[in-house]
Amino acid sequence: MIKKINIQDARFPLAKGAGSDAIHRDPIYSYAVTNLLDDSGLVGTGFAFTLGEGNDLVCKAAQFYAEQLKGRDIEELMSDFGNVFNQLSNEQQFRWLGPHKGIVHLALASVTNACYDLWAKKRGLPLWKLLTDLSPQEIVNTLDLSYLEDELTVAQALQLLTDNEPGKESRKQITAQGYPGYDTSIGWFNYSDDKVRENCKKAIAEGFTAMKLKVGSTDPQRDIRRSHIVREVAGDNVKVMLDANQQWTLPQALKICKELQGMNPYWIEEPTHPDDVLAHKTLADAIAPTKLALGEHVPNRIIFKNYLQTGSAGFMQVDAVRVGGVSEFITVSLLCRKYGIPVVPHVGDMGQLHQHLVLFNHITMGHEALFLEHIPHLQKHFVNPVIIEGGVYKTPMEPGSSSDLKPLS
Repeated sequence: MIKKINIQDARFPLAKGAGSDAIHRDPIYSYAVTNLLDDSGLVGTGFAFTLGEGNDLVCKAAQFYAEQLKGRDIEELMSDFGNVFNQLSNEQQFRWLGPHKGIVHLALASVTNACYDLWAKKRGLPLWKLLTDLSPQEIVNTLDLSYLEDELTVAQALQLLTDNEPGKESRKQITAQGYPGYDTSIGWFNYSDDKVRENCKKAIAEGFTAMKLKVGSTDPQRDIRRSHIVREVAGDNVKVMLDANQQWTLPQALKICKELQGMNPYWIEEPTHPDDVLAHKTLADAIAPTKLALGEHVPNRIIFKNYLQTGSAGFMQVDAVRVGGVSEFITVSLLCRKYGIPVVPHVGDMGQLHQHLVLFNHITMGHEALFLEHIPHLQKHFVNPVIIEGGVYKTPMEPGSSSDLKPLS
């Protein structure tokens, strides 16, 4: 059973220019880390991602949630985790601070992810293997489907999982092949044009067939110039994504996105405010067939539901360290599967946890194995860092969710 809680405020300054985008110019990649210590000697590690300031507030909220799990057996906890998640996320006083968003929801993600990590370690399995071995009923037992009943009831979730069981065995072949990655670090916002060009060449040499550039400059011509640099270096067969990190108003987005279509972007990401579902719908219709990608800052399953209902996005980037953790990630993945929309997570975890979740999405739900974002900046801080060879994530085999951090200095 869980006998002790340890919460850590982990912050990692980055190299000059790394991690920068149009809104977040000087980030400090940070984790609010939850450690759940089991009486068997195992430690479940989970975290939520922030950019520095306020990370301590998420830690304080995580402490509040985690304390409520003391004395609970992890197998008993996970057998009915959907109800546990519902109770924690609707705690009467903390709920007022969200609901289901912001500091309290990030904290719940940290604690939830620690539960899944401990569960996998208790069974001696990598998380992807634990999840893919679960029956449809066992998966649904871990989910909170409240506020989704108009789109996804418990019965419908069970049916969707059951319907995708044919082909599951053949889809497991991906664990031998590895999951494709894409390089998101070629074009951070503060990088010079020359560095973007150099990084593109390096990414192609390393085997990546997709890459992403940060846009959202005060001068749109800078974005256009840089996007054409990437297209020129990468060639027509490489997928190039553009990411504005919410910088534009809708009128700005309508204008600049039409100009950026000239370099044939695979998607345009977070073009405007992440809460503005209708603005994204307007933009998506205006620039079709170019597709929008969003989800990095979408905090919960209800807003994802609205985006799916309006047909606003061609790709969903749900992040298990932004929504309420693995449980809500799976819930959103189920919704996306119903709508036939690919899930391509944002990786606030640097891909450590999500390498497990995309395997589960593909093997169990039949999601397309498109690719997973790769950000290398924190690899040295993990006990079992992701391994990318030839632009492909190698399947992790250690028990747990690959979330253990080396001792903080």
